Amino acid sequence: MTTQKARGLSDDPAAAEELAVASYLERNPDFFERHTPMLTRLRLPHARSGATVSLVERQVEVLREKHAALERRLAEFVDVARANDALADRIQAFTKRLLRARSLGETVAQIQQSLVTDFDAAEARLMLRGVPAAKLPDAPPQFVRMVTTDEPALQSFETLFASGKPRCGQARDIQRDFLFGDDAGNVASVALVPLGAQGSLGLLAIASADAQRFHPGMSTEFLARMGELTTQAIQRFA
Repeated sequence: MTTQKARGLSDDPAAAEELAVASYLERNPDFFERHTPMLTRLRLPHARSGATVSLVERQVEVLREKHAALERRLAEFVDVARANDALADRIQAFTKRLLRARSLGETVAQIQQSLVTDFDAAEARLMLRGVPAAKLPDAPPQFVRMVTTDEPALQSFETLFASGKPRCGQARDIQRDFLFGDDAGNVASVALVPLGAQGSLGLLAIASADAQRFHPGMSTEFLARMGELTTQAIQRFA
């Protein structure tokens, strides 16, 4: 057995030659700088067409592909930044509406108006618990639902309340029917926002007919802010 075979190396002359060339170039990365004319004589297969191109052309092609990939990533970042700016503007408009309210009834009306006008919500519901119905004598029943703390239907929201964090996706049938009633058939995705510590004040539900509008992978940071603002605004008068 030869020393080369004992080391587990191939005894193929071509393979050994390739290894020697690769090893030399690794040790001498400035080789082509010292032998510039050789760059134009080297030929490589084109990545897509199969035709041969010079090493310089191949390097340019690789750089062009990297540049295109970076441009795509930059465009994605710009899209995300624009979407976040738009959300920030909507949150600001939502906050201004709440600050203008002078009663619990006005607060609820402004919440509903903002969800429809500023956030393009197809359906929205505000579920309040522990708030006397007498404080909202003219509350629109299609938007506000007053419940007691021992309401049986609240059991389906226990996990959501325990987390204290907004959740997006598809609501369970019992939840969707409880919140949206006859309009439940129009709900394909929903954002559920607990109000108060572990939902002690209730729940804000924003629905869409688009199944991808509110999906489990989306960020809920802005929804959490909306929940905090809604909670504070209601507690001013509740």
